[in-house]
Amino acid sequence: MDIKWKNRLTVMACLFLFTFGLSGIISALIHGSDYTKKNYFQTYQFEDQLNQFINYLSIFELQDMTKEQAKKKITVTTDEVQEYRYRYGDLSEQISSIKEQYEYKIQDAMEAKNPEVADTYIVERDKKIEDITNNFKSDEYVQAKITKEKEQQIDEYYQEREKFRSEFLKYEAAFKYYLKDTVTGKIYTNIYKADQDSINGKKMLFIQHYPTTEQEYLSTEGRETFIAGGDGMTPVIHETVRTFEGEIAVSKSAAATTSILMAYHDFHQKQKVFFIYTISSVLAFLLSLYLLKKVPVTRLVDGEKSISYYNKIPIDVRIIMLLMTSAGFLLFLILTIDSAFYWQDNSYLSIRGIIFSLIGASFFSALTLIQGKFLLERLKERNHVKAEWQRSLLYKSYKGVQGAFLNRRIGTQICILLAVVFIFGAGIGIVVVEPFLIIPYAFLFMVIGLPIFMMILKYTGYFNQIIHHAGELARGNLEPDLPVKGKSVLALLANHINILKHGVKTSQKEQAKSERLKTELITNVSHDLRTPLTSIITYTELLKTSELTEEDRNAYIQIIDRKSKRLKVLIDDLFEASKMASGNIELVKEKIDLNQLLQQALAEYNETINESTLQFRVATPDVPVYAIVDGQKLWRVFENLIGNILKYSLDNTRVYISVKTVQDQAVIVFKNVTKYELGENSDELFERFKRGDTSRHTEGSGLGLAIAKSIVDLHGGRMDIDLDGDLFKVTVLLNTQ
Repeated sequence: MDIKWKNRLTVMACLFLFTFGLSGIISALIHGSDYTKKNYFQTYQFEDQLNQFINYLSIFELQDMTKEQAKKKITVTTDEVQEYRYRYGDLSEQISSIKEQYEYKIQDAMEAKNPEVADTYIVERDKKIEDITNNFKSDEYVQAKITKEKEQQIDEYYQEREKFRSEFLKYEAAFKYYLKDTVTGKIYTNIYKADQDSINGKKMLFIQHYPTTEQEYLSTEGRETFIAGGDGMTPVIHETVRTFEGEIAVSKSAAATTSILMAYHDFHQKQKVFFIYTISSVLAFLLSLYLLKKVPVTRLVDGEKSISYYNKIPIDVRIIMLLMTSAGFLLFLILTIDSAFYWQDNSYLSIRGIIFSLIGASFFSALTLIQGKFLLERLKERNHVKAEWQRSLLYKSYKGVQGAFLNRRIGTQICILLAVVFIFGAGIGIVVVEPFLIIPYAFLFMVIGLPIFMMILKYTGYFNQIIHHAGELARGNLEPDLPVKGKSVLALLANHINILKHGVKTSQKEQAKSERLKTELITNVSHDLRTPLTSIITYTELLKTSELTEEDRNAYIQIIDRKSKRLKVLIDDLFEASKMASGNIELVKEKIDLNQLLQQALAEYNETINESTLQFRVATPDVPVYAIVDGQKLWRVFENLIGNILKYSLDNTRVYISVKTVQDQAVIVFKNVTKYELGENSDELFERFKRGDTSRHTEGSGLGLAIAKSIVDLHGGRMDIDLDGDLFKVTVLLNTQ
């Protein structure tokens, strides 16, 4: 146990170093462009501050102009007069618009019996119409109005400008400037020494010269536009753009509390932190990689047990967990970097913040690395990828939606019903907020909601009835058929259950029949095998008698021989019937003339036929009837059928055998009159050991018809039996192509 904890502490220490190292590398990538500069005055932050100071300097010093001077520079062009005059249309359009504006006001005042207000509106209307008319009569009248508007803009600009003076004074406390107008030669400076004609570089932290090879003359163009209304001042102030040469600097003697000096000292402090932090973190990162190779991160957990539990989680949930822990890791890394570079006044709080962030990042890095390793190992086993996908929540959701719309009609209906229920449910909340909507809501509920509610109740009852019926069917209780109402899916389900119920009834009948036939089969097999076997045993015992004469001995031996052959025939037929029924037999098909094959089978029984009292009538066509069959197996069919006729036909009757072609099939028919009553169920005659001789005194095995039918079935044909009283008819149909 102690060894496990030591290993875990070692891994945690490695992860702490890893996280610290990674945070330093990321901080180098983020802040490297800032803190690798030679000093603060090369940073973008200082460039912004310098540019802002020049903006303030331009509007307050370099192009300072009094409000009165600005107003004297106002000019109005002909284009401005025309634009002002036609701004809202021509004279008739503007007068019509004014009249329309006041028409309703005057009318309302008159209807309210308030003539004083109506007179006031009439005076306002006439005054505006007169003003508009004067706009079109005199350019000087319009120029005066435009001039007044521009003077108002100038007043607003100077009022807004004063809001920035305090900011300018703060910047001026840090910056020193000595600038000369390149046209007038006028000097602008905040260095108050009469003999000073430039800035002393020894007393400055930074000096920017104008112009240089990289820097042009300092220009006032566009400097006032950052003030609201500055765009309107451009034509006045920028009658000519002014350019300057000289220097702008940051003084060493400036107060340390100025924003420039504070930013300057803060930058150099952070620059030291940056280099120390980056170098130490790189070393820590390399050390952590070396140690993690020797001590795998998976030692933090019980490997096999953890993998077993982890792999039970759906793959998409595992991926989301990995992304979440990765996000947590990145968040704590950013917090670590911020804590390192945004140092608080309280050093204890800053150090605590860094340690806390590193511990959090280490924890999430452990979770991320462990999950990533487990997930990657699982995905490498390609035979598991498909199974993992099928276990995912996304796949199950997809299958759920697919299953819901397996029958599109019911899927659509359910979605519509759920949407209606949701809308009416949300409607209740809307009615609570806006009570006046209760009337349209009640109307819609009566027209749509209530019928749907009644329909749901109806179908729910029908569904419960189907479930009850299915449950009774599962328990074996065959109740009356379910009512099939309409063409809905539930009606279709009810119909299918009814069909299943009838199938169960049929199956029960077939099962009862099968059980009966099985019992008869066992009884018949036992009887047919036991009879010759008993004779063999009996006569074998008699042969052991010493006083037996030679004549009796030979007679007993003949009986044993005959009974043995009989037993062999029974066993061979049973074996062949079993092979036929299982389909485990190979057919050797060739083109055979069925007429000739039938004649050969009859020839085999020629002597028996002549000795019998039966009269055979054979009708075959003059042309051959060919079929692709196994001649030996089909000969067995004919042999069994002719043998059956000879065994079970009534004496002194006729037997009819015919061969003909009907379309693409050969039809062979055997008809005879039976000596035994066969009953009405002809299908049972195909069962094994089933005989027309129910007393089982004949020599047949009871397998002849079963074997014959199996052979015909293997050829893709059909063998039917028809009974009409004592008339026994067998029809064999075979494909000729």
